[in-house]
Amino acid sequence: MKQLLSKSKSEKQNTTNQIALKGGSYSLTITVVVLAILIVVNIMASVLPETLTKLDISSSKLYSITSNTKVVVNALEKDVTIYWVVQTDEEDSVVENLLLKYESLSDHIKVIKKNPDTYPTFASQYTDETVTNNSLIVECGEKYRYISYSDIYLTDVDYTTYSYVYSFDGEGAITSAIDYVVSEDLPQIYTLEGHGESELPSALSEQIEKENMELTSFSLLNVDEIPEDADCILIYAPSSDISTEEKDLLTDYIAAGGKLLVFAGPIEDGTLENLYSLLADYGVTAAEGIVVEGNRSYYTFQSPYIMLPQLNSHNITDSLIESNYYVIMPIAYGLTVGSTSQGTVTELLTTSEEAFSKIAGYALTTYEKEEGDIDGPFSTAVSIEDNNGGQIVWISSSSFLEELYNAYSSGANLDFAMNALSSLIGESEAVAIRSKALGYNYLTISSSTSSMLQTVMIGVLPLTFVVLGICVIVIRRKKRNEQV
Repeated sequence: MKQLLSKSKSEKQNTTNQIALKGGSYSLTITVVVLAILIVVNIMASVLPETLTKLDISSSKLYSITSNTKVVVNALEKDVTIYWVVQTDEEDSVVENLLLKYESLSDHIKVIKKNPDTYPTFASQYTDETVTNNSLIVECGEKYRYISYSDIYLTDVDYTTYSYVYSFDGEGAITSAIDYVVSEDLPQIYTLEGHGESELPSALSEQIEKENMELTSFSLLNVDEIPEDADCILIYAPSSDISTEEKDLLTDYIAAGGKLLVFAGPIEDGTLENLYSLLADYGVTAAEGIVVEGNRSYYTFQSPYIMLPQLNSHNITDSLIESNYYVIMPIAYGLTVGSTSQGTVTELLTTSEEAFSKIAGYALTTYEKEEGDIDGPFSTAVSIEDNNGGQIVWISSSSFLEELYNAYSSGANLDFAMNALSSLIGESEAVAIRSKALGYNYLTISSSTSSMLQTVMIGVLPLTFVVLGICVIVIRRKKRNEQV
């Protein structure tokens, strides 16, 4: 009897051991299969482009590129080489990530790293500037453009806090350079001179260069006609009027399909009668004096003549409206739009119903409406399409692009101007790639909260998992013994 019981007990033990062995073998097999799958997935992931394996969760999309860049790059038919001038171990990770994205987008783009320690004279073939680490040279055939590190990381002044603000413009600079080196013909912008015009603001001229437009100064006083290669005439802040002959030349130019961009506001001495008569053919007239806003929601700086006009839908303004930007319009003529049969007029910027024009102009002594002042509302910027194909964009302020107003508008004034210029010469995909802010939001916590988090993360959570593990082991052993 004892022998039978002993045998039965031995058989049960063998059965238990076999079950345990099978369970262990099964677990081992599953573990090996899972590890094999993980290894295969990692190998496959390692050969995928970084655009598929890395996600940009930064608030400013610092590590992403826009659709504008993708259109430019995907349309490439020529080979472009981007030389990355940088010493070993001095690579900027953001620049490196950006360059990898460009290279992955097109087989026509190749990035080559040039160590100045190894190639000390390489960069001198392209620029006389002192070349710092992480500068770039974009080349296609015989054309090239040098991009300094300071053109990638921009420093501006925030006039609201009187502090410096920093932004990243790597994508804008590189895409512009690619567009430049592969383009055979660049748009020609002729700037009028001879009437005390102000010098173009540096922000405007730099942006025009960045967007691959060439600037040439000229005078209407010594020509019989406007140059044939002029894609657009730019008149910026004249301090005196043009002549009747010059006005006739501009009229003929527009009637023949020419493009005209004007920034012209009230002047302290005299008027711009001949210049503004260009608008009369399209039913647009300028009120005498300076526009003053009567609605507090339509002006800023406690100054009714520094306006925040309403933006109306147009391809020039739509991107600003969608992004909730405001333009600032200082010291402007009030434009009244009437009927015309020679073209189509679109009011881009408009005042409130309470606006009026102070006929005293620069000699005004009060912002209150006085006898003789002209009732609004007015336009302060219009777009005109002539029936023959000519176009005019007219901004009735000479101070619109001054650095102070552009800064306070967060660059919206400059964007408006460049949108207007690009609409006149034809859209370019390299246009309007805004720089990306480098501001960061930090999580600030107290010392007590920090100590509590450390205790929980370093002490409580690990100890909890240890206790749970011990409990699981004890329960399993108890069940196994009960089966035996």
